Amino acid sequence: MAIAQRLQAEFPGEVLERYTYQGQTAVVIRPGRVRDILQWLRDTPEIRMNHLRSLCGVDNSRHRVDPNLMRFEVVYHLYSIEHRHGLRVRVEVGEEDPVIDSVVSLWPGANWLERETWDLLGIRFTGHPDLRRVLLPDDWEGHPLRKEYPLRGKGEWSGLVELQAMARELDKHSFDPDNPPPAPAPSLTRKKGQPTKFLNEEEGA
Repeated sequence: MAIAQRLQAEFPGEVLERYTYQGQTAVVIRPGRVRDILQWLRDTPEIRMNHLRSLCGVDNSRHRVDPNLMRFEVVYHLYSIEHRHGLRVRVEVGEEDPVIDSVVSLWPGANWLERETWDLLGIRFTGHPDLRRVLLPDDWEGHPLRKEYPLRGKGEWSGLVELQAMARELDKHSFDPDNPPPAPAPSLTRKKGQPTKFLNEEEGA
C-alpha cells in the first residue's frame, strides 16, 4: 500500500482507486499515462517492478458493481525480483474504441499477451510491433471473450471445411508408432576400387 500511496502522489489525478484484497494491493488508473506509470514502477530503484507476471483484459459489462467503472480494463500483475513485492495495476479503457498504449518496449514478453488480449477482447495496443490475432484465424469475426459474444459462437468458421480437408490429406502421411515402416536394408554394394572395411577395424590400423 505504501507503493500505491507513493504512486498516487507521483501521478496526481491518474490513480482513481487503491485497495487491498486478499493480501494483494491494487490500483485503478486512467489509461492516458499508463506507459509512464508502468515505467516509473519499473525503474524507480526502491520499487523496481522489473517483472511482468501477466497481462490480460477484462469485460466488466455484466458484473459492473461500480456504475462509474468502464466496461473494459487491462490488468497488469507486476513483481519486483529484487525487493520481492508486487502490485496489481488495473487500467480502464473506453467501450466504443478500447485502445491503450503498448508496453512491449518495457517488457518484451508483453508482445503475445497484448496480441491475445486484442484477439479475444478487441482491445487495441498503440505502438505494438505486430498486433494481429495469435489464437484465432486472421479472418475470424468478433472477439470471443466479449460478454455479448454467443456461447455457441457465430456459426462455423469460413475456413473450417478447407482446414478439415487439409487435415485428412496430412493424415495420409502420418506416422503410426504401432506399425512403423520397415527400415531399409543396409547397402552391401562396394564401389569399384573401394577397400573392404570390417566393423572391428580401427581407423589407421
